Amino acid sequence: MEMHGEERIAASREVVWAALNDPEVLKQCIPGCQSLEMTGDNEMSATVKLKIGPVSATFKGTVLLENIQAPESYTITGEGKGGIAGFAKGGADVALREDGTDTVLTYDVKAQVGGKLAQLGSRLIDSTSKKLASQFFTSFGESVEGQAS
Repeated sequence: MEMHGEERIAASREVVWAALNDPEVLKQCIPGCQSLEMTGDNEMSATVKLKIGPVSATFKGTVLLENIQAPESYTITGEGKGGIAGFAKGGADVALREDGTDTVLTYDVKAQVGGKLAQLGSRLIDSTSKKLASQFFTSFGESVEGQAS
């Protein structure tokens, strides 16, 4: 599954970059996130509870920040295991571009699921993933704009 999109955020690129690297901001914006903690310089552990169709699961996993080009871009990758529900893994290339006083955040996401989740069908997985991504980026934009004002 692949997704692409962009979000215009009314804040400077430096403010947006700082928020993208702040586990507390990310935790508040990730749908279903129960915990997100730094475990190394560019590594975090996460627990996320999600319901996709009839399957509800708590995923525990790791998140890595790679290819860091501060304050312009990075790649965020993660993998989580949800017990009997299966697994989810993927990554996103995130880039920030200044546009006047705003910042345009673009993202390219690639993800895979396995186990019971994979049996739900690609349309349900894709629509749920797009909804979750939209919720994250909308919430992230609102959070950053709130901090910047």
